[in-house]
Order: sequence, then C-alpha cells, then structure tokens
Amino acid sequence: MRPISITSCEEAIRVLAEHLDHELNGRLEAELNAHLESCLSCCSRAEFERELKARIRDLGAEPVDHGVADRVQALLQSFADTATP
Repeated sequence: MRPISITSCEEAIRVLAEHLDHELNGRLEAELNAHLESCLSCCSRAEFERELKARIRDLGAEPVDHGVADRVQALLQSFADTATP
C-alpha cells in the first residue's frame, strides 16, 4: 500500500474529516493545508464541513422534550426487539 499523498481534490476530500477532527499526521496535514490554500473548491468544502460540525455540536447542548426522547427510546427498543432472534 502506497502512503497517502494529497495530489488531487479527491484525495483532499477523502482526508478532510480526519483533518477537521485533528487526526492527521504532520506531513499529510501540511499537504492538505497547502492544497486548501490553493484550491477554492476544497477550501469552501472544508469551511462548510467545519461549520456543519459546529452547528451539530451546538445542537447537542439543547434540551430534548421528554416526549421526543420517549418516542426515540421506544423506536430503538422496537428495532432491538425485531433484531433479536
């Protein structure tokens, strides 16, 4: 298996989630950052993904109505019941 190197937008997008989660190694992180600096399309995609992650994270801080939580629990239980032989 050859080492990953950022030489195309496809490769950049493939490692974008790891980049946003701060999971890339130094060389790959530097290559991706260089690509993002020179590619408006990938830079826009990275900004969109970053904003989306932030908004999803912020949603977790909002309280959930007990009725919704109860319905979700019941739905999960029904899936568990049907999956058990």
